[in-house]
Amino acid sequence: MLKTTKTATVVGLDLGDRWIHICGLDAQGEEVESDKLLTGRAGLELRFCGTARARIALEAGPQATWIARLLSSWGHEVIVANPREVHVISRGHKKSDRVDAALLARLAWADPRLLCPVTLRGEEAQLRRDLLQARGLLVRMRTTVVNQVRGAMKKRGQPLRRSTSAGWARESREVLPEPLKPILQPLLQLVETLSSEIDRYDRQVKQAGSQEPAAALLQQVNGVGPITSLAFVATIENPQRFARSRLVGGYVGLAPRSDRSGETSKEKGITHRGDEMLRCLLVQSAQYILGPFGKDCDLRRYGLSLVQRGGRAAKKRAVVAVARKLAVLLHRLWSGQAAYDPFYQAKRSEPARQSAPARPVHAA
Repeated sequence: MLKTTKTATVVGLDLGDRWIHICGLDAQGEEVESDKLLTGRAGLELRFCGTARARIALEAGPQATWIARLLSSWGHEVIVANPREVHVISRGHKKSDRVDAALLARLAWADPRLLCPVTLRGEEAQLRRDLLQARGLLVRMRTTVVNQVRGAMKKRGQPLRRSTSAGWARESREVLPEPLKPILQPLLQLVETLSSEIDRYDRQVKQAGSQEPAAALLQQVNGVGPITSLAFVATIENPQRFARSRLVGGYVGLAPRSDRSGETSKEKGITHRGDEMLRCLLVQSAQYILGPFGKDCDLRRYGLSLVQRGGRAAKKRAVVAVARKLAVLLHRLWSGQAAYDPFYQAKRSEPARQSAPARPVHAA
């Protein structure tokens, strides 16, 4: 431990479940503090409450939100680093808690932009995301249980129809072979219980969406329901964060990766960066838009045109492209508070076609 001889103006914190390691730098970048304290409000208050304003850097993680809010309330400048982007920390050859704290401090001292700072969500937005994530967990659990029951019945030559509803569980119980009843009946009861709890979550989602005007605005788009709209609002939280709507596609990980060097330019798959829950919901909405029940609109026409080009995995690429355009569209609707016109692009291109000079027809 170094005794502090100068005031630390930049501090790096490496957060752990039990200990928080600290590295402090003065205005010249010299290390003046190296210490650790127990994870909790008491230790943080003893070190940072009432002290001179400092720039404090920490990595995003489970405990970063409440610690960052607490430090900000005491007047400090808090920078939450994106660990997926700061490879010098995540992929370091000599990793330790003290080394990570020192690296955070030095990057924050040199240029905070090197930490690729993330924006922390407010408490209300986080509560909505917790609701959606809890619902998603139960849906995945129910699917796993249903697949287990269907697999067991299929082995006996009695395949069950595809469904995950409580009614399906009641129907399946009636056709269970006698030897399988003590094994599968508890699973079918679990499906009914999960379905009941998912319905309760759905009512909470609708109630939360009814209290959020932006969620109702986004549901103008066919294929965007209460869950997707609420997830979009809770994840983005503030549409003014993005200078252009096109940036939202990359934020949720739907933009293609690029590899450019010299005159070589390679297009690769999407980045899969950003929020996984929102990305999956946007892809599901895109699948509905392109599916048999999707209504005619600019998004559907665009996606179907990509499918018609053919080629390997054309449908998959079309779904991702529509999901990316959907993210841009939702942000534009939200930021502009505008009514949705499903044929906006078609109407814009029609006058251009009419005004274009006719091509001469050459006789054979």
